[in-house]
Amino acid sequence: MGSHVIIQARTVQQFLFRPELWTGPYDIVFADPPYDATYELEGIFKNVTTALTTPDAWLVVEHASKMVLPQQLGLSSFTRRYVYGDTALSIFTYPAEVPA
Repeated sequence: MGSHVIIQARTVQQFLFRPELWTGPYDIVFADPPYDATYELEGIFKNVTTALTTPDAWLVVEHASKMVLPQQLGLSSFTRRYVYGDTALSIFTYPAEVPA
């Protein structure tokens, strides 16, 4: 099985609200929104379905290190945070099985 990377140079909203652009499911989704718009992620990801990701997929969000993201972004749960000066990466994971 080959590995490949797909880059979608769009806003998070443009990508997530247009499933016809998805060529996934994806193992890793990296979101790098403008730092002043990071607070919008909770509302944006609440409607994301499992069609976007594989089981156990990662959602990686780059954001200002001063900002603490919620414990849940849609179906994903906060797992770990890495801080690099003024920048942080928060890792969220999707469940292996979607709760009924």
